[in-house]
Amino acid sequence: MLSPEPSTIAPLRRRLGGIAFGGDYNPEQWPEEVWAQDVHLMKEAGVNLVTVGVFSWANVQPRPDVFRFEWFDRVLDLLAANGISADVATMTASPPPWLARAHPEILPVRADGVVLSPGGRQHFNPSSPIYREHAAALVTAVANRYADHPALAMWHIGNEYGCHVAASYDDTSAAAFREWLRARYGDTDALNDAWCTAFWSQRYETFEEILPPRAAPTHPNPAQQLDFARFSDHAMLECYQAELAVLRQITPDIPVTTNFLYLHKPVNVQKWGPHLDLAAVDCYPDPADPRAHLTAGLTYDIMRSARGGQPWFLMEQAPAAVNWRTINRPKAAGQMRLWSWQAVAHGADGVLCFQWRQSRGGAEKFHSGMVPHFGEQGRTFADVRQLGAELAQVPGLAGTRIQHRAALVLDWENWWALELDSHPSAAVEQLGSLLHHYAPLTDAGIGVDVVHPDADLSQYRLLVVPNLYLLRPETAAHLDAWVRAGGHLVVSFFSGIVDDCDRVHLGGYLGPLAETLGVVVEEFAPLETDGSDASRVDIAFLDGHQGTGSIWSEQVHLRGATEVARFASGELAGRPAVTRHTRGAGTAWYLATRPDEVTMRRLIDSALAGAQVEPVLPGVPEGVQATVREGGGERLLILLNHNAEPRTVALPVPMRVEVGSQRGAVAEAVSLAPLDVAVLRQIGE
Repeated sequence: MLSPEPSTIAPLRRRLGGIAFGGDYNPEQWPEEVWAQDVHLMKEAGVNLVTVGVFSWANVQPRPDVFRFEWFDRVLDLLAANGISADVATMTASPPPWLARAHPEILPVRADGVVLSPGGRQHFNPSSPIYREHAAALVTAVANRYADHPALAMWHIGNEYGCHVAASYDDTSAAAFREWLRARYGDTDALNDAWCTAFWSQRYETFEEILPPRAAPTHPNPAQQLDFARFSDHAMLECYQAELAVLRQITPDIPVTTNFLYLHKPVNVQKWGPHLDLAAVDCYPDPADPRAHLTAGLTYDIMRSARGGQPWFLMEQAPAAVNWRTINRPKAAGQMRLWSWQAVAHGADGVLCFQWRQSRGGAEKFHSGMVPHFGEQGRTFADVRQLGAELAQVPGLAGTRIQHRAALVLDWENWWALELDSHPSAAVEQLGSLLHHYAPLTDAGIGVDVVHPDADLSQYRLLVVPNLYLLRPETAAHLDAWVRAGGHLVVSFFSGIVDDCDRVHLGGYLGPLAETLGVVVEEFAPLETDGSDASRVDIAFLDGHQGTGSIWSEQVHLRGATEVARFASGELAGRPAVTRHTRGAGTAWYLATRPDEVTMRRLIDSALAGAQVEPVLPGVPEGVQATVREGGGERLLILLNHNAEPRTVALPVPMRVEVGSQRGAVAEAVSLAPLDVAVLRQIGE
């Protein structure tokens, strides 16, 4: 079911008049005479929203007892006078040097005891009460000053939480961790049981004996590591919530967001989502990666799903190149436009960049801007201007939604647990696994949500579950009930292994999922990753297809399932490699290895056929993505050509082209140039 929006969002949408377009604006980096040129160019480019003040703490509060808001007043006044709305930041993302000098105890500490100093950004310990006190005072001052300012459209708390400091191992954090553990377990007997502290003589008599998992002689307790990941995420969320409480009290009708970093492991987006009025993400796929659009698409589907299908914002992207990779390739001609429309195709109501004007100095001076060092005469600003004009051509897109019948399952805590040390294979990691399962769905033209396994699954016909290592018995029962009611489930190896305290389910691997899948696993046999013969295993399907597997193999015993394919080489030759099990009205597939891409696509196609999940637009050429957004009387088809060659897409009915080279025409087929986009409306709508 699609979740209803907060009451603050409809007024924001009306104010913006369509899709939000703009970027981070940092006028403090420039002389004031440049500001007028900025707003002139913003209007020329169709900018309707800018994020301001993200790194302005030191400028508005240069000393503990001094606030200098006058320059920021003039910035907001200038924006308002030119009809440009502001996403006003709480300015707490990077504390000023005076705060660290006066209170060095706010600085974060690594697991090895090294204190991280000012000189970069995000140099604060999330558990520090002093940091939180000063942050709350700043937010109160900002909110009181600008609550009624005509430029204020939304609030922006922090910036990319956990990007540089996802956890601090100092004594203040240790004390907060102990309080968190008391709340979770109640007493040390329960904690000792959960952490299996009988191993290696780790039993705790009192909570005061417990520390964060600091640098140790060998592997720290895995349950302790998992709980510290939970606690550290909780500490960052508490920082966000403290600022949110101030904003809610002073400006209850203004929407609030923060910007997540794309595919960022430390921050549990699924847990944070309900605390935002609008989900937002910063996404920087690598232009040198020919399949980068898959990484971006997965990011966007996670973001949309974090708030039950509600529209979200792409808060940051690079207009051209970033500055932080070893080699920073710029986006190719048309790529910024294509990837921006891809965000819209995945449900975004906002497309913004970092940043508006490329910095002259500082660590990000070679990170591209909408107005680059070359100025507004070059290709980058021309691309920006074209995108702004196109987004304005379809204002009815804002507020529309996407509905899917297939979903990828992701439990953020499983991500943390799956990648702990001392496992059978370090090659089993979450992102690679997600993308390996996501790619064949995308290539088949199937849009997906990314859902927690405990979510309401009633709208889905197919669930794809990559390596759900951490599995609570009640979650397994929820999945089983969904299958028995007619769902189609695809589960990959190393699933159902431990509970939420990282304790192994005994009686055979797959634990509480074994009955659902109709198989049990006796022993793991992970494969090498060096490209040798030992890194692959042959797979023979009963229908005659021959494939290979990588990363993993294991000894599978059938317990009601039927064999679809078997291992055809190695010590497990003749044992089941892929199985299918009829469970009630549904079907459950199990993959005991990672099939090659062709084989994985065949398996996903079989599961899709069984679940009767169809693509949005059948017959779309390979590399062309089709998405439908609908709602409020609108139904718009978005076509994206991710290929370096032109493609033609036949339409099921004549449609009017709203965006693209054939704009205004009624077409039965659409010609797409390389990296091209088209937005179409069915005639009569």
